[in-house]
Amino acid sequence: MTSMDRGGSSDAPAPRPHAGAVLASGVVDSLTAAPDEDAVLRDLVAFTRLLRNAGVPVTPDRTATYLRALREIDVASEVATYWAGRLTLCSDPDDVARYDQAFHAWFSSDPRDQRMGRPAPPKPRTATIAALNPPSRSGEGEQDDDVPELKVAASGEEVLRDRDIAELTIGEREHLRRMLALLTPNPPRRRARRRRPGPRGEPDARRTLRATLRHAGEIPGLARRQRRERPRRVVILLDVSGSMAPYADALLRFAHVLTRRTPQAVETFTLGTRLTRVTRELRQRDPERALRDAGSAIPDWSGGTRLGEVLAAFLDRWGQRGVARRAVVVVFSDGWERGGTDLLGEQMARLARLAHTVVWVNPHAGKRGYEPVQGGIAAALPHVDRLLAGHSLATLQELTEVLADA
Repeated sequence: MTSMDRGGSSDAPAPRPHAGAVLASGVVDSLTAAPDEDAVLRDLVAFTRLLRNAGVPVTPDRTATYLRALREIDVASEVATYWAGRLTLCSDPDDVARYDQAFHAWFSSDPRDQRMGRPAPPKPRTATIAALNPPSRSGEGEQDDDVPELKVAASGEEVLRDRDIAELTIGEREHLRRMLALLTPNPPRRRARRRRPGPRGEPDARRTLRATLRHAGEIPGLARRQRRERPRRVVILLDVSGSMAPYADALLRFAHVLTRRTPQAVETFTLGTRLTRVTRELRQRDPERALRDAGSAIPDWSGGTRLGEVLAAFLDRWGQRGVARRAVVVVFSDGWERGGTDLLGEQMARLARLAHTVVWVNPHAGKRGYEPVQGGIAAALPHVDRLLAGHSLATLQELTEVLADA
């Protein structure tokens, strides 16, 4: 059907498919997106991807139905927009709570922003109204300068990358969770004992001899072999005491991202008044379920800290038996120690002898004027290879680079 058949002018630009068509087949037939509409549709498809990461089984068909439903309602009404998504994207009563939380984080601004003097972020639905309700083709409103302009969300993400996790609002924390889920860290590598054929390396006598026999005694060339590479084990020791409570959730999600990348090469333990292994819980695909199960398994969340005693328990039960040997050990802690620091120094020395690299991540190290003078961090620093700050998304991305180069 031509644009004349649809009632438009013959010189109207031909519609082009939006970028979300890869995830939602069939949406192109129902939505003809202009260049500005293209970004809005990607934003809406990203909202469905957020629901999927939160555990709601959103399929491409439901995404297409959701986008078609938005074209049939008054998207200026938050209630109508809410029910359009709830009726098309939720298939189980358990999905409603997750949908409510995701909808509030994506489409609403947190009122605490106004109370704290910060400007509220623009609501995506304001720009969605202009894109989903295309202007009249009769020429009216072409010179209207009051049409809201769609802003790209990259600038807000850049600001959020450097924000202290402890100072984020509820809506910003939801955005941070989405950004953490998009991280693709490269695990550290190590050379394995087994070798494989390769263009370089030591001569392979057996393959060379077999090739000579196949060529009637003539040597066609010298075969070589080189050592394979395998992921190096990463051990995460996460302090979940009260002083680390503002960062514990984000750091545990970061541990889940690393675990999902190489499930068999990452071990995660929590440190507090006791040692808890949460590797099995974090190997689940759904981040919300993994974090919920890990939280249920940790009995000392936001409690005290006995780093020396708990680290000794880790080395006696797990580290000395092979978990920490030639591994990259990452300790997330601010260094506050309720007990004596001499024991912590001794156990860090044991850990340094076993591990390939020891990285200490202190969220307070990224703050202005910080000095590592606390008893725990001062006792551990002589046995640490790198001291990093883990208070923001940018510093966590820096940690992934350090791990890849370990």
